[in-house]
Amino acid sequence: MRLSGKVAIVTGGGNGIGWRYAERLAAEGARLVIAEIDEAAGREAARRINAAGGQAIAVRTDVSSEPDTLGVARAAIEAFGGIDILVNNAALFANISVKPVEELGVSEWDRVMAVNLRGTFLMARAVLPSMKACGSGKIVNISSNTVFSGGPSMSHYVASKAGVIGLTRSLAREVGPFGICVNVITPGLTDTAAAEQTISKDRFDVVVGARSIRRRQAPDDLAGTVVFLCSADSDFITGQIINVDGGHILH
Repeated sequence: MRLSGKVAIVTGGGNGIGWRYAERLAAEGARLVIAEIDEAAGREAARRINAAGGQAIAVRTDVSSEPDTLGVARAAIEAFGGIDILVNNAALFANISVKPVEELGVSEWDRVMAVNLRGTFLMARAVLPSMKACGSGKIVNISSNTVFSGGPSMSHYVASKAGVIGLTRSLAREVGPFGICVNVITPGLTDTAAAEQTISKDRFDVVVGARSIRRRQAPDDLAGTVVFLCSADSDFITGQIINVDGGHILH
């Protein structure tokens, strides 16, 4: 197993794509901390991993809250002795406002930024002391391929995800001397309940038709890339964007 003995935190790991990341990391031998604002979903995810023979705990976490992010880092260290991996998956997407920028309220903008960008920053800041003490670590941030295509009427979401890329590059430069790799994945539109609540079927069909691989993207299409970036196979890769979208955006 590629991650045997490693300790991984997955934010938003109780639902959707985050659950699939957590499940795959556990299957590769990692001990999991499910950082999830949906407390019931977090507990269920940890229960399923433990029932399958893995090790996991769940910690209710609002990633936009500094005390919560510091708390989940402490819980990981108390439970498992350290932190080797952080997957910054938690984000607002389901039911966000899809509207022209002049109709977008400041509170809507701030809410998306607080979770998608500030949450990524706060979680990275919380785990870095443990990673630096160990002289190694992997941070995988999740952005979106909409930063390349634009995504009309979703300026708050696209801007937040573009910020994640900038943060990733800056962190990679800063923490590389400590043996810590920081990379970012840009998924395409993925078939999840959250996407179904936000994107129309017609829009899904347009996206699929624009891909080189013309089918809907599934969470499993992303999990392998996450495992790779969390494993020793990627020890000399940092500050990079890996676009996983079936060949929709070619760059």
